[in-house]
Amino acid sequence: MSEPRLDFVQCLDGQGLHRMAYWEWGDPHNPKVLVCVHGLSRQGRDFDTLARALRKDYRVVCPDVVGRGRSDWLGDPMGYQIPAYVADMVTLLARLRAQTLDWVGTSMGGLIGLGVASLSGSPIRKLVLNDVGPTIEAQALQRIGSYLGRVPRFGSLEEAADYFWSISQGFGPHSREQWLALTEPMLRPVTDTHGRAFVPHYDPRIAVPFHAVTPEAAAAAQAALWQRYDAVRARTLVLRGEQSDLLTRETALEMTRRGPHARLHEFPGVGHAPTLVAPEQIAVVQEFLLSA
Repeated sequence: MSEPRLDFVQCLDGQGLHRMAYWEWGDPHNPKVLVCVHGLSRQGRDFDTLARALRKDYRVVCPDVVGRGRSDWLGDPMGYQIPAYVADMVTLLARLRAQTLDWVGTSMGGLIGLGVASLSGSPIRKLVLNDVGPTIEAQALQRIGSYLGRVPRFGSLEEAADYFWSISQGFGPHSREQWLALTEPMLRPVTDTHGRAFVPHYDPRIAVPFHAVTPEAAAAAQAALWQRYDAVRARTLVLRGEQSDLLTRETALEMTRRGPHARLHEFPGVGHAPTLVAPEQIAVVQEFLLSA
Protein backbone atom coordinates (compact mmCIF):
# COMPACT_ATOMS: atom_id res chain seq x y z
CA MET A 1 0.00 0.00 0.00
CA SER A 2 1.57 3.29 -1.12
CA GLU A 3 -0.91 5.51 0.74
CA PRO A 4 -2.05 5.43 4.37
CA ARG A 5 -5.51 4.76 5.75
CA LEU A 6 -7.26 7.67 7.48
CA ASP A 7 -9.26 7.07 10.66
CA PHE A 8 -10.52 9.10 13.62
CA VAL A 9 -10.85 8.69 17.37
CA GLN A 10 -13.04 10.77 19.69
CA CYS A 11 -11.28 12.51 22.56
CA LEU A 12 -12.47 14.53 25.54
CA ASP A 13 -11.75 18.23 26.08
CA GLY A 14 -13.01 20.95 28.41
CA GLN A 15 -16.00 21.76 26.19
CA GLY A 16 -17.02 18.30 24.98
CA LEU A 17 -15.59 15.93 22.40
CA HIS A 18 -13.32 16.40 19.41
CA ARG A 19 -12.13 14.06 16.71
CA MET A 20 -8.43 13.35 16.30
CA ALA A 21 -7.40 12.06 12.89
CA TYR A 22 -4.67 9.49 12.44
CA TRP A 23 -2.94 8.02 9.40
CA GLU A 24 -2.20 4.31 9.48
CA TRP A 25 0.31 2.24 7.51
CA GLY A 26 0.94 -1.51 7.43
CA ASP A 27 -1.06 -4.49 8.64
CA PRO A 28 -3.93 -3.20 10.84
CA HIS A 29 -3.76 -6.46 12.83
CA ASN A 30 -0.05 -6.21 13.59
CA PRO A 31 0.26 -6.14 17.42
CA LYS A 32 3.54 -4.26 17.09
CA VAL A 33 2.64 -0.55 16.84
CA LEU A 34 4.80 2.51 16.18
CA VAL A 35 3.26 5.91 16.92
CA CYS A 36 4.88 8.88 15.14
CA VAL A 37 3.92 12.39 16.30
CA HIS A 38 4.78 15.62 14.50
CA GLY A 39 5.98 19.07 15.50
CA LEU A 40 4.08 22.17 16.62
CA SER A 41 2.57 23.39 13.34
CA ARG A 42 2.98 20.23 11.26
CA GLN A 43 0.77 17.13 10.72
CA GLY A 44 0.97 13.36 10.56
CA ARG A 45 1.85 13.02 6.88
CA ASP A 46 5.33 14.32 7.75
CA PHE A 47 6.18 10.69 8.48
CA ASP A 48 5.15 9.18 5.13
CA THR A 49 8.71 8.27 4.13
CA LEU A 50 9.60 6.80 7.52
CA ALA A 51 6.30 4.90 7.67
CA ARG A 52 6.86 3.34 4.25
CA ALA A 53 10.24 2.10 5.45
CA LEU A 54 8.81 0.54 8.62
CA ARG A 55 5.33 -0.65 7.58
CA LYS A 56 6.45 -4.28 7.14
CA ASP A 57 7.70 -4.37 10.72
CA TYR A 58 5.05 -2.22 12.40
CA ARG A 59 1.53 -0.97 12.23
CA VAL A 60 2.61 2.67 11.91
CA VAL A 61 0.16 5.26 13.26
CA CYS A 62 0.71 8.97 12.62
CA PRO A 63 -1.87 11.21 14.31
CA ASP A 64 -2.74 14.77 13.39
CA VAL A 65 -2.58 16.42 16.81
CA VAL A 66 -5.83 18.29 17.50
CA GLY A 67 -5.97 21.62 15.67
CA ARG A 68 -3.80 20.30 12.83
CA GLY A 69 -4.35 18.42 9.59
CA ARG A 70 -7.64 16.54 9.45
CA SER A 71 -8.31 16.76 13.20
CA ASP A 72 -10.96 19.05 14.69
CA TRP A 73 -10.17 22.53 15.97
CA LEU A 74 -10.85 23.23 19.65
CA GLY A 75 -13.42 25.74 20.83
CA ASP A 76 -11.06 27.01 23.52
CA PRO A 77 -7.56 27.74 22.16
CA MET A 78 -6.05 27.39 25.64
CA GLY A 79 -6.68 23.67 25.21
CA TYR A 80 -3.76 23.54 22.78
CA GLN A 81 -1.23 22.40 25.38
CA ILE A 82 0.93 19.33 26.03
CA PRO A 83 -1.10 17.79 28.91
CA ALA A 84 -4.23 17.78 26.74
CA TYR A 85 -2.31 16.23 23.84
CA VAL A 86 -1.02 13.51 26.18
CA ALA A 87 -4.61 12.74 27.21
CA ASP A 88 -5.64 12.50 23.55
CA MET A 89 -2.80 10.06 22.86
CA VAL A 90 -3.82 7.86 25.80
CA THR A 91 -7.28 7.66 24.21
CA LEU A 92 -5.69 6.73 20.87
CA LEU A 93 -3.52 4.04 22.49
CA ALA A 94 -6.62 2.48 24.05
CA ARG A 95 -8.10 2.24 20.54
CA LEU A 96 -4.94 0.68 19.07
CA ARG A 97 -4.64 -2.13 21.68
CA ALA A 98 -0.94 -2.58 20.93
CA GLN A 99 0.96 -5.48 22.47
CA THR A 100 4.25 -3.75 21.72
CA LEU A 101 4.39 0.05 21.48
CA ASP A 102 7.23 2.29 20.31
CA TRP A 103 7.20 6.06 19.76
CA VAL A 104 8.91 8.56 17.45
CA GLY A 105 8.25 12.20 18.28
CA THR A 106 9.60 15.26 16.49
CA SER A 107 9.85 18.43 18.60
CA MET A 108 6.37 18.84 20.14
CA GLY A 109 5.66 15.19 19.30
CA GLY A 110 8.69 14.26 21.38
CA LEU A 111 7.38 16.24 24.35
CA ILE A 112 4.04 14.45 24.03
CA GLY A 113 5.89 11.13 23.90
CA LEU A 114 7.89 12.14 26.94
CA GLY A 115 4.64 12.84 28.76
CA VAL A 116 3.17 9.43 27.85
CA ALA A 117 6.40 7.51 28.51
CA SER A 118 6.80 9.07 31.97
CA LEU A 119 3.40 7.87 33.18
CA SER A 120 3.36 5.03 35.65
CA GLY A 121 2.63 1.82 33.74
CA SER A 122 3.35 3.41 30.35
CA PRO A 123 3.32 0.87 27.51
CA ILE A 124 6.07 2.63 25.53
CA ARG A 125 9.00 0.27 25.06
CA LYS A 126 11.29 2.42 22.89
CA LEU A 127 11.20 6.21 22.63
CA VAL A 128 12.80 8.36 19.92
CA LEU A 129 13.01 12.07 20.80
CA ASN A 130 13.75 13.95 17.60
CA ASP A 131 15.54 17.23 18.35
CA VAL A 132 13.83 18.02 21.61
CA GLY A 133 14.53 17.71 25.31
CA PRO A 134 13.45 19.04 28.70
CA THR A 135 15.34 22.31 28.19
CA ILE A 136 14.12 24.32 25.20
CA GLU A 137 16.14 27.33 24.12
CA ALA A 138 14.41 30.72 24.26
CA GLN A 139 15.88 31.88 20.94
CA ALA A 140 14.27 28.92 19.17
CA LEU A 141 10.91 29.75 20.73
CA GLN A 142 11.27 33.35 19.56
CA ARG A 143 12.02 32.14 16.04
CA ILE A 144 8.98 29.87 15.99
CA GLY A 145 6.79 32.57 17.51
CA SER A 146 7.71 34.95 14.69
CA TYR A 147 5.58 32.96 12.23
CA LEU A 148 3.27 30.76 14.33
CA GLY A 149 -0.37 31.77 14.01
CA ARG A 150 -0.04 33.73 10.79
CA VAL A 151 -2.36 32.71 7.96
CA PRO A 152 -0.57 33.33 4.68
CA ARG A 153 -2.46 32.67 1.43
CA PHE A 154 -0.81 30.82 -1.44
CA GLY A 155 -1.80 30.70 -5.06
CA SER A 156 -0.11 27.35 -5.70
CA LEU A 157 1.69 24.43 -4.09
CA GLU A 158 4.97 25.80 -5.40
CA GLU A 159 4.40 29.19 -3.76
CA ALA A 160 3.55 27.50 -0.47
CA ALA A 161 6.64 25.29 -0.70
CA ASP A 162 8.82 28.37 -1.11
CA TYR A 163 7.24 29.99 1.96
CA PHE A 164 7.58 26.91 4.17
CA TRP A 165 11.18 26.53 3.04
CA SER A 166 11.86 30.14 4.09
CA ILE A 167 10.85 29.32 7.69
CA SER A 168 12.25 25.77 7.74
CA GLN A 169 15.92 26.11 6.83
CA GLY A 170 16.84 24.06 9.89
CA PHE A 171 15.26 20.98 8.29
CA GLY A 172 18.45 20.62 6.24
CA PRO A 173 18.97 19.80 2.55
CA HIS A 174 16.01 18.37 0.63
CA SER A 175 15.33 17.79 -3.03
CA ARG A 176 12.51 19.82 -4.57
CA GLU A 177 10.46 16.62 -4.86
CA GLN A 178 10.95 15.82 -1.17
CA TRP A 179 10.02 19.34 -0.14
CA LEU A 180 6.86 19.42 -2.26
CA ALA A 181 5.81 16.09 -0.70
CA LEU A 182 6.29 17.56 2.79
CA THR A 183 4.42 20.73 1.83
CA GLU A 184 1.29 19.40 0.11
CA PRO A 185 -0.36 17.88 3.24
CA MET A 186 0.28 21.18 5.04
CA LEU A 187 -2.30 22.95 2.87
CA ARG A 188 -6.06 23.20 2.71
CA PRO A 189 -7.98 24.91 -0.13
CA VAL A 190 -10.18 27.93 0.57
CA THR A 191 -12.50 29.94 -1.65
CA ASP A 192 -13.58 33.42 -0.60
CA THR A 193 -14.06 36.91 -2.04
CA HIS A 194 -10.40 36.92 -3.05
CA GLY A 195 -10.81 33.72 -5.06
CA ARG A 196 -9.38 30.25 -4.61
CA ALA A 197 -6.18 29.79 -2.65
CA PHE A 198 -4.40 27.57 -0.12
CA VAL A 199 -3.76 28.24 3.57
CA PRO A 200 -1.85 26.28 6.24
CA HIS A 201 -3.70 23.20 7.48
CA TYR A 202 -3.81 24.18 11.17
CA ASP A 203 -5.80 26.36 13.52
CA PRO A 204 -3.88 29.65 13.83
CA ARG A 205 -5.07 29.85 17.42
CA ILE A 206 -2.53 27.19 18.42
CA ALA A 207 -0.35 30.29 18.85
CA VAL A 208 -2.50 31.64 21.71
CA PRO A 209 -1.13 29.49 24.57
CA PHE A 210 2.33 29.58 22.97
CA HIS A 211 2.49 33.38 23.18
CA ALA A 212 0.89 33.42 26.64
CA VAL A 213 3.82 31.63 28.31
CA THR A 214 5.67 33.84 30.80
CA PRO A 215 9.35 33.40 31.74
CA GLU A 216 8.25 32.12 35.14
CA ALA A 217 5.92 29.57 33.58
CA ALA A 218 8.64 28.50 31.16
CA ALA A 219 11.08 27.89 34.03
CA ALA A 220 8.50 25.85 35.93
CA ALA A 221 7.71 23.83 32.81
CA GLN A 222 11.39 23.09 32.27
CA ALA A 223 11.78 21.77 35.82
CA ALA A 224 8.67 19.62 35.38
CA LEU A 225 9.95 18.24 32.07
CA TRP A 226 13.23 17.13 33.66
CA GLN A 227 11.22 15.37 36.36
CA ARG A 228 9.18 13.66 33.67
CA TYR A 229 12.32 12.71 31.76
CA ASP A 230 13.85 11.15 34.88
CA ALA A 231 10.72 9.01 35.24
CA VAL A 232 11.03 7.48 31.74
CA ARG A 233 11.86 3.77 31.71
CA ALA A 234 11.71 3.17 27.96
CA ARG A 235 14.90 2.68 25.98
CA THR A 236 15.49 6.15 24.55
CA LEU A 237 17.24 7.55 21.49
CA VAL A 238 17.82 11.30 21.20
CA LEU A 239 18.29 12.64 17.68
CA ARG A 240 19.81 16.08 17.29
CA GLY A 241 20.44 18.29 14.32
CA GLU A 242 24.05 19.39 14.78
CA GLN A 243 23.01 23.02 14.19
CA SER A 244 19.80 22.87 16.24
CA ASP A 245 18.82 26.08 18.04
CA LEU A 246 16.16 24.29 20.11
CA LEU A 247 18.09 21.35 21.57
CA THR A 248 21.64 22.27 22.56
CA ARG A 249 24.41 19.70 22.69
CA GLU A 250 24.75 20.35 26.42
CA THR A 251 21.11 19.41 27.02
CA ALA A 252 21.41 16.37 24.76
CA LEU A 253 24.48 15.15 26.64
CA GLU A 254 22.72 15.65 29.97
CA MET A 255 19.95 13.41 28.62
CA THR A 256 22.53 10.63 28.17
CA ARG A 257 23.59 10.92 31.82
CA ARG A 258 20.25 10.86 33.63
CA GLY A 259 16.75 9.40 33.42
CA PRO A 260 16.72 6.64 30.78
CA HIS A 261 20.38 7.41 29.89
CA ALA A 262 19.50 8.00 26.24
CA ARG A 263 21.67 7.12 23.32
CA LEU A 264 22.52 10.26 21.31
CA HIS A 265 22.93 10.56 17.55
CA GLU A 266 23.67 13.87 15.81
CA PHE A 267 23.09 14.64 12.14
CA PRO A 268 25.63 17.01 10.56
CA GLY A 269 24.43 19.90 8.41
CA VAL A 270 20.95 19.89 9.98
CA GLY A 271 19.28 22.21 12.48
CA HIS A 272 15.83 21.96 14.01
CA ALA A 273 14.56 19.46 13.16
CA PRO A 274 15.61 16.42 11.09
CA THR A 275 12.65 15.41 8.93
CA LEU A 276 13.55 11.70 8.93
CA VAL A 277 13.25 11.65 5.15
CA ALA A 278 16.92 11.14 4.24
CA PRO A 279 17.99 7.46 4.03
CA GLU A 280 20.75 7.94 6.60
CA GLN A 281 18.28 9.42 9.09
CA ILE A 282 15.77 6.61 8.53
CA ALA A 283 18.54 4.03 8.97
CA VAL A 284 19.42 5.36 12.43
CA VAL A 285 15.80 5.21 13.59
CA GLN A 286 15.24 1.81 12.00
CA GLU A 287 18.34 0.29 13.60
CA PHE A 288 17.31 1.53 17.05
CA LEU A 289 13.70 0.41 16.82
CA LEU A 290 14.42 -3.05 15.36
CA SER A 291 17.44 -3.92 17.50
CA ALA A 292 16.98 -6.55 20.19
